[in-house]
Amino acid sequence: MEIQNKVAIVTGVSKGIGLATVQILLEKGMKVAGWGRTAPDIDDENFTFYETDVRDFKSVEKSFKATTAALGDTIAVLVNNAGLGYAGPIDEMPLEEWHQMYETNVNGVFYCSRLVIAGMKEADEGHIFNIASIAGTTGIENMAGYCGSKHAVRGISHSMYKELRNFGIKVTAIYPGSVKTNFFDDIDGVEANDNMMRPEDIALTMVQALESHPNFHHVDIELRPLRPKGKQ
Repeated sequence: MEIQNKVAIVTGVSKGIGLATVQILLEKGMKVAGWGRTAPDIDDENFTFYETDVRDFKSVEKSFKATTAALGDTIAVLVNNAGLGYAGPIDEMPLEEWHQMYETNVNGVFYCSRLVIAGMKEADEGHIFNIASIAGTTGIENMAGYCGSKHAVRGISHSMYKELRNFGIKVTAIYPGSVKTNFFDDIDGVEANDNMMRPEDIALTMVQALESHPNFHHVDIELRPLRPKGKQ
């Protein structure tokens, strides 16, 4: 896809992968709408922030209407990045934390995707990225809720690509391993460190997929640090 001057929506833009994705898309000449609960520190004429809670469809719809009114009806790229995770034994996990993971990680993907698809179909072009996790391909002790939500993202993403491929729309699921972000702030026993992947490398991978030939489709991309424990 030729992405210069086209419109992208990125969710969860305050930090980490979302922030890095916004920055690289702006460098590539895109117009970017950032949706999230907290505004990032970005000063660029081609970036607009819309306060959005992806758990709330009315909030998502309001941001979508504002985005299309300002930037045009055709959204070329959607990056469903907003997400969170809590750890703990399944029999001890608070209901609020369980619900928050599913409302954000799963419902958010549905709410945001369903609004952009009509315009992408009309344009016969579009690319939706769903940020899953290695946790979406396996089970992890004390991470049942998070793993379950990311397995759901994987299933949704696979179904979406099969539904939308004949409309010229690509759907790609991204499965990062450990990334140096704030995700680990609330996970006991794990601290972000320099042996983890950089958020900008995840963002660059998405741009490479975006700029691929129109008939070339990345369905799943698994990303891992080469030396997660450093050089031995």
